[in-house]
Amino acid sequence: MKSYEVNFDGLVGPTHNYGGLSYGNVASQSNSQQASNPKEAALQGLAKMKALMDMGFVQGVLAPQERPDVAALRSLGFAGTDAQVIEQAAKQAMPLLVASCSASSMWVANAATVSPSADTADGRVHFTAANLNCKYHRSIEHPTTSRVLGAMFADQQHFAHHAALPAVAQFGDEGAANHTRFCRDYGEAGVEFFVFGRSAFDNRYPAPQKYPARQTLEASQAVARLHGLSDAGVVYAQQNPAVIDAGVFHNDVIAVGNGEALFYHEDAFLHTEAMLKELSDKLAARGGQFKAICVPRSQVTVEDAVRSYLFNSQLLSRADGSMLLIVPQECQNNERVWNYLQGLTAANGLIREVKVFDLKQSMQNGGGPACLRLRVALNETELAAVNPGVIMTAPLYGSLTQWVQKHYRDRMSETDLADPQLLLECRTALDELTQILKLGAVYPFQIN
Repeated sequence: MKSYEVNFDGLVGPTHNYGGLSYGNVASQSNSQQASNPKEAALQGLAKMKALMDMGFVQGVLAPQERPDVAALRSLGFAGTDAQVIEQAAKQAMPLLVASCSASSMWVANAATVSPSADTADGRVHFTAANLNCKYHRSIEHPTTSRVLGAMFADQQHFAHHAALPAVAQFGDEGAANHTRFCRDYGEAGVEFFVFGRSAFDNRYPAPQKYPARQTLEASQAVARLHGLSDAGVVYAQQNPAVIDAGVFHNDVIAVGNGEALFYHEDAFLHTEAMLKELSDKLAARGGQFKAICVPRSQVTVEDAVRSYLFNSQLLSRADGSMLLIVPQECQNNERVWNYLQGLTAANGLIREVKVFDLKQSMQNGGGPACLRLRVALNETELAAVNPGVIMTAPLYGSLTQWVQKHYRDRMSETDLADPQLLLECRTALDELTQILKLGAVYPFQIN
């Protein structure tokens, strides 16, 4: 039976703005308070989805969230009508209003951790929504994320959904941004790779000194248990604390894996050699041949990696066995990074081609091509069980483009977030979107 790795990209929400909410994310903080363009952001994301579909990859869409999150504001003491809640928050606590308007759910690499059926004890695809509790504006996402994923992957014969881990620091979970999977074939048993920044209970693991380590070892272990993964199919690795302090807030900013290959920076991990050996041994036991592609610091510095998002790229397998790297335009604009990529493809090795995409609106808020997608490995039967409304087609691309053109503003500043009309615009757009994607009622305003 044929299997696929399907990329489900996050659709940028109508309130896309540069709130500078993510401490530790250099791009997010450096562009704080600049005016954004939600319409352009959504269209840039859709263009990437369509391009991958046109290249023959199976591509899906993951819906954005309702913003502003009025229920979250009410839980913090603001009262009255929805318009009054927004007005009060704008006057009394503007940072809370900005947080409630964050469109960060567009980066669906943080939505959940996914384990394919070939790896799990019960033979189903498992999803655990990420609690994202390190940042308030992201911690409010997982209830809606769970409903949206449940509407996309509804067949309980094939799909299992787990609630987010306890929302405490000891179980900080950032989803697939710190998780990847190695395998000979997407339908065969593989090795799941969990990367953590710190341990909550074991002080033998060093922690960063400047920026927070968002993923804990304990959270990764809990997800592996929930998904029914065997010890033979799991490797845990610690991120280098020094690169976290350099702005590498998730592993997918410094490494990306696919198939049998790990593409990573020389400074990405602690105890790199031991980790690579464990990955190689465990993948070999499952019939695979692990391949490590290390980018030396002498050619690309950590600062270059953070500024260009070289590793926040999509590494995709092609029919001839070679791989394609999808990178943001910022890689082309960085001379050292671009020279490295030209040499990489000229070597005629595993990565044969690099394609560049303009994702400036997302990049300025701290997310690149890899942040925008959640990877789900599915066999043919499982793919047939996915809600067909969320699988990208030419007609769906056309419908979503028209939907964005109709509902999105082309400028968004902090003052615009206080406009109560924005909430009505967002709800009108999302109500129509759920019909386009055939999701049913997934948003609070549709349920309550």
